[in-house]
Amino acid sequence: MLAAVGSYLDARHHGGHWLVRMEDLDTPRVIAGSAAEILRTLATLHLFWDGEVAWQSARLPRYQAALDELRSRGLTFECSCSRQTLATQGDRGYPGTCRDGPRAPGPTATRFRIGHGSVEFLDRVQGLRRQVLDPLGDVVIRRRDGRFAYQLAVVVDDADQGITDVVRGADLLESTAWQIELQRALGLAQPCYAHLPVVTAADGGKLAKSRCSLPPDLSNPGEVLLQALVLLRQRPPPELTGAAPGDVLKWAVANWKPAQLHQIAAVPAI
Repeated sequence: MLAAVGSYLDARHHGGHWLVRMEDLDTPRVIAGSAAEILRTLATLHLFWDGEVAWQSARLPRYQAALDELRSRGLTFECSCSRQTLATQGDRGYPGTCRDGPRAPGPTATRFRIGHGSVEFLDRVQGLRRQVLDPLGDVVIRRRDGRFAYQLAVVVDDADQGITDVVRGADLLESTAWQIELQRALGLAQPCYAHLPVVTAADGGKLAKSRCSLPPDLSNPGEVLLQALVLLRQRPPPELTGAAPGDVLKWAVANWKPAQLHQIAAVPAI
C-alpha cells in the first residue's frame, strides 16, 4: 500500500497520469476476488486511477512476440534447472548451467542471456545505482510451466503503456538491471525509476500476506493515508488529523518531497 500512495502522489504532483496494472500471470496463485478488493481499497483511499485497469493475463500475445524476437536473435536459451537444483548451488545468481543446452530431459524455462559488465541508473529515491550483471545471472522470462515471467511482462507493459516513471517498492530494486537489459535488447525506452522504502516487521522482514500481516483498517481512510505519509517521511501537519482522505491527498500532492526518502530502502511499521 505504501508504494501505491507514494506512486500516486508522485504522478499527481508532476501532473502525470497514474495507471493501475494487475499482474495476474501466475494464475494458480491468483486468489478469487483479490483484484476487486485491491481496486475497492484504492477507491476507498481516494487513489483514483486514470484510464482502464491493465490486466497482464489479457496481454499474452504481446509477451510472446517479445519472446520470439529475443529468441530469433539468439538472446535466449532453454534451461532444465529446477529451483531445487539451483538452491544447492548457493546464493549467487544463475551460474549458466544450461547456456549450451538443457542438461536434463523434461520441461524447460526460457532464460534471457545477461551480458558481462554492469548497469548504472539514477534512481530518484535511492540515488546512483550500479549493479554488476554476473552475480545476477541469466533471468527467467518464460517459466517451466509455460507462463511468462514478471521480468519480461513488466518491460513490455511499461513500453506499451508509455510509462515515463516507475515508482515502486525497493524490494524490486535489484530487478531493475534485468529490466534495463531487456529494454535495451528489445529497443525500448528506459523509464525513470524511483524505489520507495518497503515497510518491515519487527524482525526486519517485509510485511506481506504470506507473513500473515494485517491489511489496513479502512474504516478511517484519512488516518490510513496519514500513517502512509509518516512512513514516507512527508511530515503531515497536525491539523490534518481527522481530515477526509481527499483533503489529506490534496495536501500531500502539493507538498510531495521524495527527496526526504533519499537512500531509505526500508521503514519499520508504525
